[in-house]
Amino acid sequence: QVQLIESGGGLVQAGGSLRLSCAASGLFFSNYVMAWFRQAPGKGSEIVAGISRNGGDTYYTDSVKGRFTISRDNAKSTVHLEMNSLKPEDTAVYYCAGTTTLWLATLSSDYHYWGQGTQVTVSS
Repeated sequence: QVQLIESGGGLVQAGGSLRLSCAASGLFFSNYVMAWFRQAPGKGSEIVAGISRNGGDTYYTDSVKGRFTISRDNAKSTVHLEMNSLKPEDTAVYYCAGTTTLWLATLSSDYHYWGQGTQVTVSS
């Protein structure tokens, strides 16, 4: 079966960095647009970043542009999110997600497969 397993979350001070990783199995990874979503307490899910099948196109929500970088390695079936200059408002559970729909899919309802989530907490 399809599995997306996130790692790399944790507690960091404001201004710090974290690198999230998502390892995929059970699917033909290079066929999937991949994305990172997040959900903060009391808020809805929002897309943070997305990456096209070959990695040639990326998308970032405005609040993370210039601070976060999404990348993928199709040979290893992994997708990463490098997060720098973290802010308390970045605190959330971060989810890896995959979809076979056309680029660019930004709604959570567009995504077929989800990881279990990893907590990112940024202290002020």
